[in-house]
Amino acid sequence: MTTAPAVLADGLTKRYGARTVVDDVSFRIEPGETFALLGPNGAGKSTTVEMLEGFRTPTSGAASVLGVDPRHADRAWRSRIGVVLQSTGQADALTVREILTHFARVFPSARDVDETIAAVGLAEHAKRRVGKLSGGQQRRVDVALGIIGRPEVLFLDEPTTGFDPQARRAFWQLIRDVAADGTTILLTTHYLDEAEQLADRAGIIAGGRLLAIDRTDRIGGADARTPIVRWSDASGHHEVRTHEPAAVVRQLRGEPADLEIVRPSLEDVYLSLIGDDADDQPEEAAA
Repeated sequence: MTTAPAVLADGLTKRYGARTVVDDVSFRIEPGETFALLGPNGAGKSTTVEMLEGFRTPTSGAASVLGVDPRHADRAWRSRIGVVLQSTGQADALTVREILTHFARVFPSARDVDETIAAVGLAEHAKRRVGKLSGGQQRRVDVALGIIGRPEVLFLDEPTTGFDPQARRAFWQLIRDVAADGTTILLTTHYLDEAEQLADRAGIIAGGRLLAIDRTDRIGGADARTPIVRWSDASGHHEVRTHEPAAVVRQLRGEPADLEIVRPSLEDVYLSLIGDDADDQPEEAAA
C-alpha cells in the first residue's frame, strides 16, 4: 500500500482571459517531505501554491492537501496548515509576544508562545513592536505565525527574499528544525542554493508549465549532469561534455590554459531548462 500524499496537484490550470498562468501542473508531496518549487518570478509558482492553499480557484484540474480539496476546506483544515506568504500585513503596533499570543488562541493545540519565539531567534525581541523590527526579524515573525499552530503542512512562499547571507543561513536552520519535527513543507524560491540546502525533491516551473521534477541531485536527468571539460589553447577555447573527463584530460597535450572540469550544478540544470523564460515576468494579480 502507498501512503496518501500530503499535497497533491493534479492538472492544475489557471487562466485569466486568454492568458494561462499555470498550465496543467501535476505533482505530489509525501508526508514529512520538503519540496521546492523553483522558477523565475512570474513562472506560476505563487499562483500554484495559492490554489493549493485555497486562496485561488483553479480554472481546471484538482488539488488535495491532507486529503481535502482546498476549495471546500473548513476551519478545522485551516488549523492543520501553516502559510508564510511573500508579504503579510502584520499588526505593527503589537509586540512579537502579543501577536503570537493572539494567533495561538485560534489553534486547538498551538505551540507554546515563548518556545516559538525562541525557535525563530526572537527571544530578545519578544517585547518589541513588530513595526520596529528589521526586515529579517519581521520575516521571522511571519514564520513564527506559520508554525505556531503546529501545522502538518507548511507553505513557504519566497521566504528569504531580501535576506542578507547570514540571515538566510540562520533561516535555513530554522526550516530544517521544523522539517525534523515531521512537518511537510512546500517551498517556492528562485534561490537554487536554498533548494539544494533544504529540499528533498524539486520541481522546475517556467511559463506556467512544470518542466522537470526529481530529487535535487538528479533533476534534469543523467545527460544534464554530464561533466564538462573546458580548456584553451592556441586554436581557441574548447568544451567537451563527457562521462569520462579524466580520459579527455589525459589526451590533451601539455597543460592547456584555463583547464577545468565542471560538474553541472542544480543552477546549471535549472538555467538550461528555463531558457528564455529566465526573464522575469509578473504573475497575474487578479483573483
